[in-house]
Amino acid sequence: MATTLYIDADACPVKEEVYRVARRCGLKVFVVSNAWINTPREPLIEQVVVDAGPDVADDWIAERAGRGDIVITADIPLADRVLKSGAQALKSNGQPFTTDSIGSALAGRMIGEHLRSMGVPTSGPPPFSAADRSRFLQALDAAVVRARRDAA
Repeated sequence: MATTLYIDADACPVKEEVYRVARRCGLKVFVVSNAWINTPREPLIEQVVVDAGPDVADDWIAERAGRGDIVITADIPLADRVLKSGAQALKSNGQPFTTDSIGSALAGRMIGEHLRSMGVPTSGPPPFSAADRSRFLQALDAAVVRARRDAA
């Protein structure tokens, strides 16, 4: 079973980094979005444009990702779903979602949604930095090593 990379691509700032690692390691990449995104025309990189709608891209990824695969996403519910299927999930800043951390991430998301529904202003994520990009590359390399071990 080969490792596959899935990018929840609509707002992903590290697509080029994923392509670089995929080329170096010979891994298939699915770039999944609700609209066309400029992607390299290469055999290992495939763009998937799904219908518009809430969670359509997430559903496509969750239905396919499994043990030995890696999903790059900022979407906490999607991360929860792919972790349950045995895949790894990474944020674009390199922080992994884990079975130990996903419960508190889901709870924090629910609290933020509740506060916003009450009109309480909340802060968004911090600006994406060069250090985040570097951490992501290191985390993705480590995830590939784990995925290959898990797939064996």
